[in-house]
Amino acid sequence: MCRGNRRGVIFLDDKDREMFIATLAELCGRTGMVVHSYVLMSNHYHLLLETPKGNLVAGMKWFQGTYTQRTNCRNGLVGHLFQGRYKAIPVEAEAGDYFCTASDYIHLNPVRAGLVNPDQPDLAGYRWSSYPAFVKSKELPTWLSRARVFGTIGLPDEGRGSRRRYGALITERVREIIGLEETPDQKERWKHLRRGWCLGSECFREKLMDWADGVVEGHKRESYHGEELRSHDEKEAEKLLERALEQLGMQREEVVQARKSDPRKQALAWLVKSRTVIGDQWIIKRLEMGDRSNVSRAVAAYRVPTDRRRKRLKQILHVCTD
Repeated sequence: MCRGNRRGVIFLDDKDREMFIATLAELCGRTGMVVHSYVLMSNHYHLLLETPKGNLVAGMKWFQGTYTQRTNCRNGLVGHLFQGRYKAIPVEAEAGDYFCTASDYIHLNPVRAGLVNPDQPDLAGYRWSSYPAFVKSKELPTWLSRARVFGTIGLPDEGRGSRRRYGALITERVREIIGLEETPDQKERWKHLRRGWCLGSECFREKLMDWADGVVEGHKRESYHGEELRSHDEKEAEKLLERALEQLGMQREEVVQARKSDPRKQALAWLVKSRTVIGDQWIIKRLEMGDRSNVSRAVAAYRVPTDRRRKRLKQILHVCTD
């Protein structure tokens, strides 16, 4: 979750919101993250994210920085958009109803903010969250999943019956909020979400503390300035590059010696740039791309390739991301 700078708005209009969601989809494509719930409010957002590759920090840095640049450019603005670093709360997903509690909190944000008509409450009418897709859509985009949320409340599948039952449960919660009939237990759970550092059982909290102690044992806390994270990102990019070279049947030396405009070299630059959060300088150095403009040209050439060879190379390299 993150708020706008000085609690200011982060979405000036629906085009900004659409751009935010498109950037979120791109984040998942680059990092392998999965979104289980989201909501966009006027001055903040909430995401329920799963990070199979353990790359939350790098991914969120790219995400917030990229959206800020895009919305500033679109609206003719400069400076900070967000109040600072996002807030992240680990959620226990394998036991209890903590995962569902987090999802409910996200989906019900518009109700608590008074954005739903209390006389005829229709939460699905609020476009800017995952809830309408959860109850209406037969299929979701690849980056959005409702299966785990449904599973935590005993819904066996994502068919029409399960979507209807989920909608009925959330509608009941909407009425509770409007009627000020929330249970003390629910209020306590949501308080932990707003102010706590994790959401889960006491055992889960103890495990997180043990893990944190083990990570920093023997090290000064102030020594963690991102070097380990950068190393992790570079290893991920290196592995992707090696898989791509294997698919193309090329050696690293061939790539280095190839022209900057070589379609194979451009394809490799596009793949690493679009599927990781690594910086341009790493790509320039590894592939001998010369300067940043050559990386930009490579990405542009493969975003929507027009010639047969580039289309074929893009198809071949998609195997690397399966």
